[in-house]
Amino acid sequence: MVFRTRGNSAATGKWVDGVAARRPVAWVAAVVLVLEALGVLFLNYVLSIVVDKQHMSMAGVDPGAMSTGAWVLGAVFALYLVCCAALLARTAVRDRPPGTFGRIVLVTCAVVHAVLGAFAVGLVGWTAFALLMAVLALLVLTLTAYGATYGENGGAPAAARTTAPTPPTR
Repeated sequence: MVFRTRGNSAATGKWVDGVAARRPVAWVAAVVLVLEALGVLFLNYVLSIVVDKQHMSMAGVDPGAMSTGAWVLGAVFALYLVCCAALLARTAVRDRPPGTFGRIVLVTCAVVHAVLGAFAVGLVGWTAFALLMAVLALLVLTLTAYGATYGENGGAPAAARTTAPTPPTR
Protein backbone atom coordinates (compact mmCIF):
# COMPACT_ATOMS: atom_id res chain seq x y z
CA MET A 1 0.00 0.00 0.00
CA VAL A 2 1.24 3.46 -0.82
CA PHE A 3 0.10 6.47 1.18
CA ARG A 4 0.88 10.14 0.87
CA THR A 5 1.67 11.64 4.26
CA ARG A 6 1.66 15.22 5.48
CA GLY A 7 4.71 17.01 4.16
CA ASN A 8 5.08 14.57 1.28
CA SER A 9 3.02 16.26 -1.40
CA ALA A 10 2.60 15.04 -4.92
CA ALA A 11 4.71 17.98 -6.11
CA THR A 12 7.78 16.73 -4.28
CA GLY A 13 7.19 13.21 -5.51
CA LYS A 14 7.76 11.56 -2.12
CA TRP A 15 5.66 8.54 -1.20
CA VAL A 16 5.63 6.36 1.88
CA ASP A 17 5.16 2.60 1.60
CA GLY A 18 3.37 0.81 4.43
CA VAL A 19 1.14 1.91 7.25
CA ALA A 20 0.63 5.68 7.39
CA ALA A 21 -0.48 5.72 11.04
CA ARG A 22 2.52 3.95 12.48
CA ARG A 23 3.97 6.99 14.26
CA PRO A 24 0.77 7.82 16.15
CA VAL A 25 0.30 4.17 17.09
CA ALA A 26 3.84 4.01 18.48
CA TRP A 27 3.24 7.23 20.45
CA VAL A 28 -0.06 5.95 21.85
CA ALA A 29 1.58 2.66 22.81
CA ALA A 30 4.38 4.53 24.58
CA VAL A 31 1.94 6.70 26.54
CA VAL A 32 -0.19 3.68 27.46
CA LEU A 33 2.87 1.79 28.71
CA VAL A 34 3.92 4.75 30.87
CA LEU A 35 0.41 4.93 32.35
CA GLU A 36 0.48 1.18 32.92
CA ALA A 37 3.85 1.48 34.66
CA LEU A 38 2.42 4.12 36.99
CA GLY A 39 -0.57 1.86 37.69
CA VAL A 40 1.67 -1.13 38.45
CA LEU A 41 3.83 1.00 40.74
CA PHE A 42 0.79 2.31 42.61
CA LEU A 43 -0.78 -1.17 42.89
CA ASN A 44 2.40 -2.67 44.33
CA TYR A 45 2.77 0.28 46.72
CA VAL A 46 -0.75 -0.36 48.06
CA LEU A 47 -0.01 -4.09 48.23
CA SER A 48 3.16 -3.46 50.24
CA ILE A 49 1.25 -1.25 52.69
CA VAL A 50 -1.48 -3.88 53.13
CA VAL A 51 1.06 -6.63 53.71
CA ASP A 52 2.94 -4.48 56.23
CA LYS A 53 -0.12 -3.25 58.16
CA GLN A 54 -1.71 -6.70 58.46
CA HIS A 55 1.59 -8.45 59.24
CA MET A 56 1.03 -10.98 56.47
CA SER A 57 3.55 -13.75 56.09
CA MET A 58 4.01 -16.61 53.69
CA ALA A 59 5.96 -19.71 54.75
CA GLY A 60 7.36 -17.86 57.76
CA VAL A 61 8.90 -14.97 55.79
CA ASP A 62 9.12 -11.69 57.69
CA PRO A 63 6.25 -9.29 56.80
CA GLY A 64 8.80 -6.50 56.29
CA ALA A 65 10.58 -8.61 53.69
CA MET A 66 7.27 -9.37 51.99
CA SER A 67 6.40 -5.67 51.92
CA THR A 68 9.80 -4.68 50.55
CA GLY A 69 9.68 -7.48 47.99
CA ALA A 70 6.30 -6.34 46.68
CA TRP A 71 7.56 -2.77 46.40
CA VAL A 72 10.83 -3.72 44.68
CA LEU A 73 9.16 -6.14 42.26
CA GLY A 74 6.62 -3.47 41.32
CA ALA A 75 9.40 -0.93 40.77
CA VAL A 76 11.39 -3.34 38.58
CA PHE A 77 8.36 -4.19 36.45
CA ALA A 78 7.43 -0.51 36.14
CA LEU A 79 11.00 0.27 35.06
CA TYR A 80 10.76 -2.46 32.42
CA LEU A 81 7.52 -0.95 31.10
CA VAL A 82 9.05 2.54 31.03
CA CYS A 83 12.06 1.19 29.08
CA CYS A 84 9.66 -0.38 26.56
CA ALA A 85 7.82 2.95 26.33
CA ALA A 86 11.13 4.72 25.71
CA LEU A 87 11.88 2.29 22.87
CA LEU A 88 8.47 2.98 21.36
CA ALA A 89 8.91 6.74 21.72
CA ARG A 90 12.34 6.55 20.07
CA THR A 91 10.82 4.51 17.26
CA ALA A 92 8.07 7.10 16.79
CA VAL A 93 10.47 10.06 16.84
CA ARG A 94 12.90 8.55 14.36
CA ASP A 95 10.18 6.82 12.27
CA ARG A 96 12.52 3.86 11.88
CA PRO A 97 12.08 0.29 13.10
CA PRO A 98 13.79 -0.63 16.35
CA GLY A 99 17.00 -2.62 16.17
CA THR A 100 17.27 -6.29 16.99
CA PHE A 101 17.57 -5.73 20.74
CA GLY A 102 14.69 -3.27 20.75
CA ARG A 103 12.53 -5.64 18.75
CA ILE A 104 13.30 -8.48 21.19
CA VAL A 105 12.40 -6.27 24.16
CA LEU A 106 9.11 -5.22 22.55
CA VAL A 107 8.24 -8.83 21.66
CA THR A 108 8.87 -9.88 25.28
CA CYS A 109 6.65 -7.01 26.40
CA ALA A 110 3.90 -8.28 24.07
CA VAL A 111 4.29 -11.83 25.41
CA VAL A 112 4.10 -10.57 29.00
CA HIS A 113 0.87 -8.74 28.17
CA ALA A 114 -0.58 -11.87 26.57
CA VAL A 115 0.24 -13.99 29.63
CA LEU A 116 -1.03 -11.31 32.03
CA GLY A 117 -4.23 -11.13 29.98
CA ALA A 118 -4.72 -14.87 30.31
CA PHE A 119 -4.32 -14.63 34.09
CA ALA A 120 -6.43 -11.47 34.35
CA VAL A 121 -9.45 -13.09 32.74
CA GLY A 122 -9.75 -15.57 35.59
CA LEU A 123 -8.50 -13.45 38.49
CA VAL A 124 -9.73 -9.93 37.75
CA GLY A 125 -12.31 -10.08 34.98
CA TRP A 126 -13.02 -9.34 31.36
CA THR A 127 -12.38 -5.61 31.63
CA ALA A 128 -8.76 -6.13 32.69
CA PHE A 129 -8.42 -8.72 29.94
CA ALA A 130 -9.74 -6.28 27.34
CA LEU A 131 -7.36 -3.55 28.49
CA LEU A 132 -4.34 -5.86 28.38
CA MET A 133 -5.33 -7.10 24.94
CA ALA A 134 -5.65 -3.50 23.73
CA VAL A 135 -2.07 -2.84 24.88
CA LEU A 136 -0.99 -6.10 23.21
CA ALA A 137 -2.67 -4.98 19.99
CA LEU A 138 -0.84 -1.64 20.10
CA LEU A 139 2.49 -3.42 20.59
CA VAL A 140 1.87 -5.92 17.80
CA LEU A 141 0.63 -3.20 15.44
CA THR A 142 3.74 -1.15 16.12
CA LEU A 143 6.01 -4.15 15.54
CA THR A 144 4.30 -5.08 12.28
CA ALA A 145 4.00 -1.49 11.02
CA TYR A 146 7.74 -1.04 11.49
CA GLY A 147 8.47 -4.39 9.89
CA ALA A 148 12.03 -5.29 9.00
CA THR A 149 13.10 -4.56 5.46
CA TYR A 150 15.50 -6.86 3.71
CA GLY A 151 17.60 -6.44 0.61
CA GLU A 152 18.49 -3.38 -1.44
CA ASN A 153 14.95 -2.29 -2.25
CA GLY A 154 13.49 -2.96 1.18
CA GLY A 155 11.89 -6.26 0.30
CA ALA A 156 10.16 -4.92 -2.81
CA PRO A 157 8.73 -7.51 -5.18
CA ALA A 158 10.93 -8.74 -8.00
CA ALA A 159 8.98 -6.70 -10.55
CA ALA A 160 9.76 -3.50 -8.68
CA ARG A 161 13.47 -4.36 -8.44
CA THR A 162 14.02 -4.56 -12.18
CA THR A 163 15.30 -1.48 -13.93
CA ALA A 164 14.18 -0.17 -17.23
CA PRO A 165 16.30 -1.35 -20.15
CA THR A 166 18.84 1.15 -21.40
CA PRO A 167 18.90 2.08 -25.02
CA PRO A 168 21.64 0.41 -27.02
CA THR A 169 24.75 2.43 -27.70
CA ARG A 170 26.19 2.75 -31.20
